[in-house]
Amino acid sequence: MIVAGEVSGDLHAANMVRALEGLRPGNRYTGMGCGAMREAGVELVVDAGRLAVVGLWEVIAQYRDIRRALETLKQHLQSDPPDLLVLVDYVEFNLRLAKAAKALGIRVLFYVSPQIWAWRPHRVKRIGRVIDAMAVLFPFEVDVYRRYGIPVRYVGNPLVDVVLPSATPQKIRASLGLDPDRPPVALLPGSRSGELRRHLPIMMEACRWLRQRHPQIRFVMPLAPGVDVAGDVAPYLDPSLDILQVSGRTYDVMSVSRALIIASGTATLEAALLRTPMAIIYRVAPITHAILSRLILIPHIGLANIVAGREVVREFVQDAATAQNIGEEVERLLADEDYHRSVVAALIEVRERLGEGGGSEKVARMALELIEHGHLLNTSDREG
Repeated sequence: MIVAGEVSGDLHAANMVRALEGLRPGNRYTGMGCGAMREAGVELVVDAGRLAVVGLWEVIAQYRDIRRALETLKQHLQSDPPDLLVLVDYVEFNLRLAKAAKALGIRVLFYVSPQIWAWRPHRVKRIGRVIDAMAVLFPFEVDVYRRYGIPVRYVGNPLVDVVLPSATPQKIRASLGLDPDRPPVALLPGSRSGELRRHLPIMMEACRWLRQRHPQIRFVMPLAPGVDVAGDVAPYLDPSLDILQVSGRTYDVMSVSRALIIASGTATLEAALLRTPMAIIYRVAPITHAILSRLILIPHIGLANIVAGREVVREFVQDAATAQNIGEEVERLLADEDYHRSVVAALIEVRERLGEGGGSEKVARMALELIEHGHLLNTSDREG
């Protein structure tokens, strides 16, 4: 049984399922997820759909749906107990499900570590009580769990294997109908409805600011799978900007863009792997920001910056996410060749720090070890 609550976790889970089928075919998969998991052969007991929310107020607003999904999955654990429960990110929800699974004697593998190194580090003890093993995406996360005696393995980031453009830049530009004389700037506001509602208006303001100064810019918006375009995107778009909307080709759009205006999240790491400079933005409900800003222990929120250990791309969070701040950064990325080149060089370093690929197969092997042996055979190898 595999449980993911948002688009990025859904993709990681689907890739793990395919890898697991390659290692030992014929397994039966159930769980919660979105389109990628369904396509990989998972029977969705719960469609994650619109459960992906961020922030305290947002969770409260959707509490009934989230609670209903949790109870449905708990009942499924009892009525059709799996040999292994794999939980992918979606932390608070999944830790509650892990507790229920442990009470039933079901082994639990957690994939994609909660960011305990960023905030609420005391959670590690609670995590250790309800899981059998942790698969982490970054090398520095290993020591955090090992310190508390939690079986852990660094599997690497599965994005390394999948974040690739489909063709050469010339072919991609031609297929998208992009004019070589108009520099593309891509807009990636996030995939959750709350993110779209908060980010698209400020993105439109920044785009208008840029268009006034650089009329030749071509704005492009790659649409994440599962996004409700009519309900969550269209109401916020400015028709005067003539934004090119592209479905299903996010990596292609990223790879040929001169710069990105991008919401903090997995997409910033995808952009780093494609070596595309970006301006990271993020906004949450004011009460959420007031609380979290006092709890977060690290200076950056963008994954590209966290992996680098320094700010390699600019971040504009909450009140700093203004049209002028964002616009000025994108303008610099458009006009200053030396600056653009220095950001690309820093993103190449981020890619190198992520190490080799094969993350999906490595976590699939962890799953098999837990199913066949009840524990990991070896946790001393940091590379898995």
